[in-house]
Amino acid sequence: MVRRSVFTAAAVLTVGFAAQPALAADGAQLFNMQCKMCHGGSVMGPALTGAAGGKIAARADFAYSPALKAKGGTWTDASLDAYLKAPAAFAPGTKMFMAVPSEENRAALITHLKTLK
Repeated sequence: MVRRSVFTAAAVLTVGFAAQPALAADGAQLFNMQCKMCHGGSVMGPALTGAAGGKIAARADFAYSPALKAKGGTWTDASLDAYLKAPAAFAPGTKMFMAVPSEENRAALITHLKTLK
């Protein structure tokens, strides 16, 4: 029984680690379809390179809304998830109007954002 539990735990961990690259690839695809128009060299939104783990509203080359500037803090998984889920609820008055209602899609996008260094 103990041996089976150890094997099961190891299998779950292995699947979890193996899923990260796939999740990032899914996130990259979603990013290219839904986000890149504004966050891929447009004046509509800032580039997101280094955003995950970085300070909120910190890029000098983008004019953030006062609402997002006032948030302060760091883009953690939780703050990115909250922002993507409901930008206006996270920072009322933010310029971002697109939400990502799907929890699965938000997780994939956040995993992808972590690869943008």
